[in-house]
Amino acid sequence: MRIIIVGDGKVTYHLIKNFIAKGYEVSVINDQDEYCDYLASKTNALVIKGDGANPYYLNQAGANKADIILALTDNDPDNLYICQVAKSYFQIPKTFSVVNNPDNEEMFKELGVETIFNTTKLISLLIEQRVEVSNVSNLISIEEGRLNISQVILPPNSPIIGKTLKEINLPHDIVFGCIIRDEQILIPKGDTKLLEGDKTLIITLPEKQAEAFEILLGE
Repeated sequence: MRIIIVGDGKVTYHLIKNFIAKGYEVSVINDQDEYCDYLASKTNALVIKGDGANPYYLNQAGANKADIILALTDNDPDNLYICQVAKSYFQIPKTFSVVNNPDNEEMFKELGVETIFNTTKLISLLIEQRVEVSNVSNLISIEEGRLNISQVILPPNSPIIGKTLKEINLPHDIVFGCIIRDEQILIPKGDTKLLEGDKTLIITLPEKQAEAFEILLGE
């Protein structure tokens, strides 16, 4: 696999080391003399000094044979343009970009950047996944945070204790994945009754998560 990285800093350096260790061919484009010299002395990557948005330097980096390009600069317009040039000039199949300003994420999607790393959202999700509040644990987020899976342990005062799923009448965008009860895993159906201490796995859209917790916990 051939990967081109446009960027600098420690993240770029460690990505290069990681990719090369896995046997990938890596090219890096950066316009800073000192950083390029550093990478050339510390890694086996092909280091190109120049503007990563310029087709000339992309060509030097092997863009005509690249499988992936990563735009990792701290300037969103530059990252967007790098991905567009890579796709339109060189038909690089996969474009990845960092989005430093969360407000730019939708624009990047609309303009064809395949995979977007919204740094603000990713950090927030990582924190949420590792924070347990009362009876709630955020287990995982899917599709860059567009779908959440959470575990809710039903307390004694839960308003749904003793009710069946049919009686709860959950909104369509809140789904019970399964129930863990006394080390048994139950796939819930309409007539499944919920009991105190049940560990319920729920699948929700992020904007519906608070509503789901209110239904299950009453708070």
